[in-house]
Amino acid sequence: MRNIFVLGLVFLLAYESHAQSVVSKEVEIGIVEKLGQTIPLELKYYNEKNDTVSLRSMINKPTVLSFVYFDCPNLCSPLQDGIADVIGKTEMVLGKDYDVITISFNTKDTPEKAREKKKNFVQKIQENQRGSWSYLTGELENIQKITEAVGFRYKPTGMDFAHPSTIIILSPQGKITRYLYGVTFLPFELKMAIGEALKGQAEPSSNKLYDYCFAYDPQSKTYTLQFTRLLGSFVLVLGLFFVLYLYISSKRKSTKASK
Repeated sequence: MRNIFVLGLVFLLAYESHAQSVVSKEVEIGIVEKLGQTIPLELKYYNEKNDTVSLRSMINKPTVLSFVYFDCPNLCSPLQDGIADVIGKTEMVLGKDYDVITISFNTKDTPEKAREKKKNFVQKIQENQRGSWSYLTGELENIQKITEAVGFRYKPTGMDFAHPSTIIILSPQGKITRYLYGVTFLPFELKMAIGEALKGQAEPSSNKLYDYCFAYDPQSKTYTLQFTRLLGSFVLVLGLFFVLYLYISSKRKSTKASK
C-alpha cells in the first residue's frame, strides 16, 4: 500500500511539474485570459488618419479587439482576413451592432502604414461599414499597457515577433467578455460573443484546448501541434489511472482477506 502511495505521489508531482512548464510557456508567448476585467480606457493611440484617439472615445458598443503588426509574414494577415470574412457572413451590422479595433504592437508602425494595411482588408466588407473598423498605432508605453491588460503576450524574434492569434471581445464599458482563438471564426460564435458583450457577460473560452495542443514555433513562424506535450499528458493520465487501478485492486484483496 505504501508503494502505491509513493507511486501516485511521483505521478502527481510529475503532472504538477508538467503543468507548470506549460503555463510558463503560455505566459511568455500566448494569451493569459483576463475575463471580467476592464481595459484602461484612458489610453490614447493614433488612428489611420493620424488623429489622437482614446479607447474611451472609441468603445461605446460591443467591440472586437485584435493585435497585429503590419509587416507580419504569417499570422496577422490571415487573422485580418478571418475578421473581414466573418464580418461579411454575419447578419449583424458593423458600426451599428459592434465595432472592430486593430492595434499594432510594433512601435515602428505608423498611421500611414495603418492606412495602407486597412485598405487591404476593409475592401472585403460593405463600403458603408468600413469606417467602423479602426487601425491604431501608438507609443511603447501604451502598447504595453493594453497588451498586458488583455493578457496578450508577444516576444520580439529578430526583425519579427512571436505572438498568438486571437480576437478579444469587449463590452461597451471595456470589459473583457470573451476570447476567440485562431484565424477563422464562425458567424454564430461571433454573434453569440457580441450578444454576451452587450450584456456584460464574461464567458470562458471554448478553445482553451487549442492553446494547449498548439504552440508558436519561432523558426517556422507558425503554430505547430505539440506531440510531446500531448504524449506526456497521455502518459501521465494513463499512469494515474494505473495507480487508481492498483489502489482499487489492493482494497478488494484486503476486503476478501478480511472475510
